[in-house]
Amino acid sequence: MPIVRILLVLLALASPALAQDGARDAAAARDAAQAFRVYVEGVTKQGGRPDPTRPEVAALLGRVFDLGALKALPPAQANDLPWLIDWIEAANATNKLLMFYGAKPGPQPDLATIQRNMTAYEDQYAAMMNFLIRCQAREAVSINMFMAGLAPEQHTRVREEGFAGARNGTAEMILDAICSVMLGAGKPANARLVAAAIRDTGEVWASYFKPQERAHLVELLAGLAKRVPDETARIDLAAFTAALQAVN
Repeated sequence: MPIVRILLVLLALASPALAQDGARDAAAARDAAQAFRVYVEGVTKQGGRPDPTRPEVAALLGRVFDLGALKALPPAQANDLPWLIDWIEAANATNKLLMFYGAKPGPQPDLATIQRNMTAYEDQYAAMMNFLIRCQAREAVSINMFMAGLAPEQHTRVREEGFAGARNGTAEMILDAICSVMLGAGKPANARLVAAAIRDTGEVWASYFKPQERAHLVELLAGLAKRVPDETARIDLAAFTAALQAVN
C-alpha cells in the first residue's frame, strides 16, 4: 500500500472523535484493518515482508488494537455486542494476516512459517493478544448480560450453541496466548504483558465459563504455569487460577 494512501487513511481515522463511542472506534478499527490488508497485499506483490515498525503501518495497527479507546469506554452493556463483534473480527483478521504471512496453504498448518512470524513479530503479537484478551473480556460481559435478559423462550438452541462456541473459543485463545508468549525463550516483558491481561480479566472469565470449563482450565494451568520462566508472569497466572477456583 503506498505510503500516501496509508497517510490518507490515517488522516480520515483521525477526524474529531465523539466521546467514548464504541461503534465509532470499531468502525475505525475495521477501516484500519482493511488498509493494513491492502498494505500486506502490496508487500506480497513486491516479494517483501510486512514491516509493522514503519510509523505509518504501526499507526494502522494502533487503530485496530486501540487499547486506550477500549479502556475509555463506559461500562459494558448488552447492546454493545454488534460493534464489539465487528472490532474483534477486525483484530483477529489483522492478527492472522501478520502471523500467517507467507504460510503455505493446505490441510495442515505451516508451523515453520508461523513460528518464524511469531519470532519476528513477537512484540506485535503480544500487544495484539493483550488487546484481544481485554476486548473479548468486555464481549463476555456483554454476552452474559444479553443472555440474562432473554425470556425463557428466547433461549433457542442456536443461541445456546453460539454461546457455548464463544466460551470455548475464548478458552482456546487464552491457552494459545500462554503457550505462544509465556513459554520458551520469548521476552519477559511480553510474557508479563499477556499474563497481566489474563490476570486483570480473571473474574470475568470465572463468571463466563461453565464449572466443567473452569475445572478443565485449572487442570491445564497447573501444568503450564510450572513451565513459565518469568516469575511475575507465573504469579499472574496463579491469580487467574485462583479467580477460576473461587467461583462456586
